[in-house]
Amino acid sequence: MVDLLSELNDSQREAVEYIDGPSLVIAGAGSGKTRVLTYKIAYLLQRGVRPYNILALTFTNKAAAEMKARIGKLVGERDALALRMGTFHSVFSRILRVEAAHIGYNSNFTIYDESDSRSLIKTIVKELAAGNEKMDEKQYKPATVHNCISRAKNRLITAEKYANDSALMARDRQQNMPAISRIYTLYADRCRQANAMDFDDLLVLTYQLFAEHPDIREKYAHHFEYVLVDEYQDTNYVQQCIVLQLTRDHQRVCVVGDDYQSIYGFRGANIDNILQFNELYNDSKLFKLEQNYRSTRNIVKAANSLMKHNERQIPKDVYSENDEGEKLIYKPAYSDKEEAVIVCNEIKRIKRKEGGDYRDFAILYRTNSQSRSLEEEMKKQHIPYRIYGGLSFYQRKEIKDIIAYFRLVINPDDEEAFKRIINYPARGIGNTTIQKIAATAVEQGVSFWTVIMSPGHYGLSVNKGTLAKIDAFRSLISSFMLKSLELDAYQLGQMIIKESGISKDIFSGVDPESLSRQQNLEEFLAGMQDFVESQREEGNENQVFLADFLQEVSLLTDLDSDEGDDTNRVVMMTIHAAKGLEFPTVFIVGLEENIFPSPLSANSPRELEEERRLLYVAITRAERHCILTNAQNRWRFGSMQFDTPSRFIYDIDPSLIEEERMGASYSGGKSFRTGRNGGSYGDAFQDLPFSRNDTPEWMEDRLGYPRPASSSYQGHTPTPRAVYQPSQKVERGSGAPGSVSGMLSLKPMRQVAETPSSPSSSVQVGALAEGTVIEHQRFGIGTVIKVEGSGENAKATIEFKNTGTKQLLLKFARYTIIK
Repeated sequence: MVDLLSELNDSQREAVEYIDGPSLVIAGAGSGKTRVLTYKIAYLLQRGVRPYNILALTFTNKAAAEMKARIGKLVGERDALALRMGTFHSVFSRILRVEAAHIGYNSNFTIYDESDSRSLIKTIVKELAAGNEKMDEKQYKPATVHNCISRAKNRLITAEKYANDSALMARDRQQNMPAISRIYTLYADRCRQANAMDFDDLLVLTYQLFAEHPDIREKYAHHFEYVLVDEYQDTNYVQQCIVLQLTRDHQRVCVVGDDYQSIYGFRGANIDNILQFNELYNDSKLFKLEQNYRSTRNIVKAANSLMKHNERQIPKDVYSENDEGEKLIYKPAYSDKEEAVIVCNEIKRIKRKEGGDYRDFAILYRTNSQSRSLEEEMKKQHIPYRIYGGLSFYQRKEIKDIIAYFRLVINPDDEEAFKRIINYPARGIGNTTIQKIAATAVEQGVSFWTVIMSPGHYGLSVNKGTLAKIDAFRSLISSFMLKSLELDAYQLGQMIIKESGISKDIFSGVDPESLSRQQNLEEFLAGMQDFVESQREEGNENQVFLADFLQEVSLLTDLDSDEGDDTNRVVMMTIHAAKGLEFPTVFIVGLEENIFPSPLSANSPRELEEERRLLYVAITRAERHCILTNAQNRWRFGSMQFDTPSRFIYDIDPSLIEEERMGASYSGGKSFRTGRNGGSYGDAFQDLPFSRNDTPEWMEDRLGYPRPASSSYQGHTPTPRAVYQPSQKVERGSGAPGSVSGMLSLKPMRQVAETPSSPSSSVQVGALAEGTVIEHQRFGIGTVIKVEGSGENAKATIEFKNTGTKQLLLKFARYTIIK
């Protein structure tokens, strides 16, 4: 371990070595946060803590996988695989499956995603509106209602508590949604009736389990001897409470995060969790990682100067020992079209000057709607690009339809899955029949599936023809259920897709949309097959069932689903989507009032500080170049809107910004806001709605923030802002949209395999020895380190060139011996 510690800087080493009590590690952008987490876990293992007694909580599956891979290289694959590491939802969903009976659920409960939850809410609203003439169904948008329920759950406010909270009820009445409480109650009842949990329930019910069953809490608190939490600034109230439940006895907890990067308040994240950590754990130690290894010195200094204007923070002095680098470049434009031209031209200029790939460039914006003009100009100038964080693979309709079949097979009480597929593909069961099934289920207090299992017993009133169609559907699903414990996930998945009629429906069209759906189906089946074979190959399961595959798919996030696209394209995304990423060159576009900061946050000091942190995150994605742009005129809401430059531009130290217009620089080597020679900040903007002597109030003074709740880290005094100085207008640019089209060839659908997978057959185990070089279908080129066991139990440990060390069960391994 001495060698490992020698690879860390002083601050990192101190944070890693402290394991005697609670600790907060403030990790500035690019400071090696993941390195500290992985080395700390390796250090704990070296000190004798067993891997299965370490709990490490992350926010994405990707982060967990990366840490496990790094730890495997430090301490060995076996210990790394035994760690209890994953997202909050994945770790606690597994605990809930074990302990489900204690909270009134069966262990085969379904996990509802966002669309399932909103579909159920929509149904409930329709039912309530049908019985209440005074209730305006249009007033209760499923997304809005779901957000209210989710925020309540994240604050541990149950439906019962919600109904008894006079403040919440008054707020709902003020917003003309007095039925929110009733909807919440029915939603909770229907989820429980369907043996289903939404993502919020996975945490709320874990808290409830630990709170109501002290023996269970103590069991897991004792089992998890050391708890680590990544991205602690993104935790919400219930997540903080669960961590406290597990660690309040032994106090062995380490949380890592950066208050400067707390940008998910709209999702329920609470920055107070990190600001007030020392109040929950009185003896906690604070460690600061302040050396940025990613960005140039000027980029780091500019980001620091921005954050001096936030009051609620843990003071830190992030620094870089990299090259000084260029200043931030500010390129104002007259219109959003010219802004797009500036961005495209700058991409080409940097690429010509420095080389590199298109993937080295990222364009970040506050909202998705800002991409239109940029996309048009990209197409016109033939610059390849992709929208990062677009529609997730598992959110596409055909994939959700297939997964709904899978869910109903595993959990026939799943109401949302039932409604989605009972008439897909079309089998003559219309909405009227579905409504009758739903009404009968509600009246009798049973699930939809229970009704169609015994329609006569429960009084389902339909004609004989419809009854026959319902019975055919029941028989179809029942046949899949019978096979669910015989066939592996891939075989059963193929069977369901074929016999349900999905494959026939998808392959019946020849239009571009149908071809895309066919390709998605092919990819889905390939993913299922890969999942089954990889589970076997790595010795996790001999028989991998459909329920195992569903568990994996249910916990995928949009971010996890998008990571595989590494094509050579400029990346365009929202700043929220960019968190955790880095690029040599970053453009931050649309830095205008009413866009950035968001108009929704303009009147709230707390939200305004989060908007400023959002810009900090954007700037610190950049390694070498950071270019800021905005437009005086922009098409928004169906008309041309005039906006002034964002107030946040003035928060950055003017000596660290150089203003440029197309083809010319106005910095003159002097201060950015000092006048013509210095390149006045607002040279691009003349026709402003105020004069120098009529400066808006927010530009003159924003030190009147109310003092927040007490915390050891909230006493920072923000730095005053310089006053805006308008000047000359820039000539308007032009740009016309282009078009890009293309189509991929379609391969025929795979046939059902007669065996789940075949071993590497012709290759004998004895042919593998230490030093043998192989080529693996998934992991690539690797060298055998060790072979152990014999026959069916033979395993090989292999060091792969790009994917690290893997231990494979040879009877299922897919490889070829190279030498």
